[in-house]
Amino acid sequence: MIKILVVEDDIAVANLIKLNLNTANYESTIVFDGEEALNIIERDRFDLILLDVMLPKVDGFTLFEKIKPLGIPVIFLTAKSSVTDKVYGLKAGVDDYMTKPFEGIELLARIENVLRHYNKKSNIIHFKDTEVYLQEMQVKKNGEMIELTLKEFELLVFLVQNKNIVLTREKIIEKIWGYDYVGETRTIDNHIQKLRRKLGWKDEIKTVFKLGYRLEE
Repeated sequence: MIKILVVEDDIAVANLIKLNLNTANYESTIVFDGEEALNIIERDRFDLILLDVMLPKVDGFTLFEKIKPLGIPVIFLTAKSSVTDKVYGLKAGVDDYMTKPFEGIELLARIENVLRHYNKKSNIIHFKDTEVYLQEMQVKKNGEMIELTLKEFELLVFLVQNKNIVLTREKIIEKIWGYDYVGETRTIDNHIQKLRRKLGWKDEIKTVFKLGYRLEE
């Protein structure tokens, strides 16, 4: 899973960013000042950093100069609309620059673009001891290959990408079988039972009475 560090001293903004990142299935960590950011970067690995310019203790520009040798892509976040700041950041080598306030959908698009440029966009999603290889359409549990049909695989991906969220039968049909599906919802139940059996997820895939299913960690 892609790991993103959010360095932002505004708690409300930081939490909103984290919410958007979680929705897009990124793993995120928040720190609130430049000094704390330096400490965590030394201890952990990140695929991308969202970096506020105006930070306590160590400002964003100074912090970026320390990050740059590590080769981690950086997107600057700032409340300033100063052209001078933007030019300074871009000349320094920052990968992108966003002025607050911004829409979550735009931030996610910028992140995806930067990750694609660095070839960091993950082709693998994880759930506990299970790895799902999106491009190869393969699933491994504890390193052992699990054989799934196409619909089982698509349903598994949908569940993992929306873990801890209730997925109604109607939403599952629309996503996996399409708008024009005219079969019975029992088909979904059968596929869920097969996933539970093949992956040993009897407790992980919860039935939500009269609604649908939820994959729980």
